[in-house]
Amino acid sequence: MKNNRIRILYIDDEVHNLNAFMASFRRNYEIYIANSAQEGKQVLKGIDVHIIIADQKMPTTTGVEFFNEIKNVLPDPIRILLTGYTDVEDIIDAINKGHIYSYIKKPWDEQELHRTINNAYEIYSARKQLKEKIVELEKTNDELNRFIYSTSHDLRSPLMSVLGIINLSRLDNSVTDPNGYMNMIEMCVTRLDGFIQKIIEYYRNSRLELEFERIDFNNLIKDCTDTFKHQNTAINFNVEVDQPVEFKGDTFRISVILNNLISNAVKYQKPEEENPTVNLIVKVEPHKASIRIEDNGIGILSEHLNNIFKMFFRSKNNNKPGSGIGLYIVKEALTKIGGTITVDSRYGEGTQFEITIPNRNEFDS
Repeated sequence: MKNNRIRILYIDDEVHNLNAFMASFRRNYEIYIANSAQEGKQVLKGIDVHIIIADQKMPTTTGVEFFNEIKNVLPDPIRILLTGYTDVEDIIDAINKGHIYSYIKKPWDEQELHRTINNAYEIYSARKQLKEKIVELEKTNDELNRFIYSTSHDLRSPLMSVLGIINLSRLDNSVTDPNGYMNMIEMCVTRLDGFIQKIIEYYRNSRLELEFERIDFNNLIKDCTDTFKHQNTAINFNVEVDQPVEFKGDTFRISVILNNLISNAVKYQKPEEENPTVNLIVKVEPHKASIRIEDNGIGILSEHLNNIFKMFFRSKNNNKPGSGIGLYIVKEALTKIGGTITVDSRYGEGTQFEITIPNRNEFDS
C-alpha cells in the first residue's frame, strides 16, 4: 500500500518543524524530509515525489527561489510554500509565474494542510492523466496518418493497372463496348485516383517539415497550368507575373495550393461558355507574394462561401465530380506557411481567390 500513497518532500531548515511534520502526516502520506534546498535536490534525484512543500525563509535559498530553480527540470510535482511571515509581493509573483500552487502560513493548521495536500494531489493526478491521454492521442494520430498514407499508395497501384488495361484494350480493339462501359469504368477509376491523391496531399502537408527555397513564379505557374490544360483545351490562361525581387517559400505547399485552385477554376467552367478564361496574377514584394486566381465559371452560391474550406463540403449548385477536400487542403497548407486566402464569387459569373504568402527571404536577411 505504501507505493500507492501520496509522496511528499518537505524542506525546512528548522529540525523541529521537520520532526513535527513527520509526526503529523507520516500515517497518511509517504514523507521525505530535507533541511536545505541543496539536500532537497539530492532527495529529488532518487525519489519521484508528487508534492514538494518548502519553507520560504531558509538560509542561502528561499522557498520561492528553490521552486524557481527546479520548475523546468521537475515540472510535474505540485509545489506548496510554507511561510511564517507575510511577504505578499514575493508570494503573488511566485503564484503568477507558476512557481507554486499554493501557500500555507506557519504555524500550519493540520486540517488545512491536509486539504491543500489532497487538492494538490488531485491536480497532479489530473495533469498526469491528461499527459498520458495526449501521448496516446498523438500515437493514435501518427499511426492513423501512416495507415492512410500507406493505404493510399497501395491503392493507386491497382488503379493504375486498371487504367493501363483499359488503354491497352482500346489500342488493340480486343474489347467490344457498344454501351460505353469502359469509359464509365475509366471515369470512376480516375475520380477515385484523384481522391487518393488528395489524401496523399493532406498527409504530406500535415507531416512534412517546412522547407523554404527560392521560387520563380513564372516557372511554377507554367508547371501548374500545363498540368490542367489537357482537361479543357478551350480554356485561355492569362498569366501575369511581376517578380522584381527574390522570393523564398515552401515549394511543395505553394504548388499544392496553386494546383487545387487552378484545378477548380478549370473544372467548374460553364459548359456553354464560349470563351472560358482563367486569369492568374502574381505580384511579389519584399515581404509577401500576392496571387489572384479568377475564372468566369459557374461561381459559388453566396450561402456556401462560409463553408467551402470545410473538409468534404461540396456545393450543391453543380454536378461536377469532386472530393470536397481540395479547398480544405488549400486552407491547411496556407495556415502552415502563414498565408491567408479570401474568396469572392458570383453565381453564374465566376470566382476569384486571392492569397498572400509571406516572403521568407525577408526573414533570412
